[in-house]
Amino acid sequence: MVTNLSILVLAGFVGYAVISKVPNTLHTPLMSGTNAIHGIVVLGGIIILVQGAAPGFLNKLLLVIAVVFGTINVVGGFLVTDRMLEMFKGGRGRGQADVEAGPSEDGPKA
Repeated sequence: MVTNLSILVLAGFVGYAVISKVPNTLHTPLMSGTNAIHGIVVLGGIIILVQGAAPGFLNKLLLVIAVVFGTINVVGGFLVTDRMLEMFKGGRGRGQADVEAGPSEDGPKA
């Protein structure tokens, strides 16, 4: 138990160290890849649940909880990725209205 807990803590520190070194421009592709991996994990959990490969009530309960949380994670990840991609669209964003409106009565905007 202590060994598993220490591996979990070390994995958390390593994960934080790796993610903190990723440049800002790579966060969107990294999140999309992570969502794909989580989708595969959720699909595997559903397959195990349907096939009945997890004997016992506790195993099935934990599997259902894991699939629900994994699904929430995948959906939330896609929503966040969609919001990040909206920032790159060429629509009327911040600053666009001032440029298209032209100079005002007070003169050009700096």
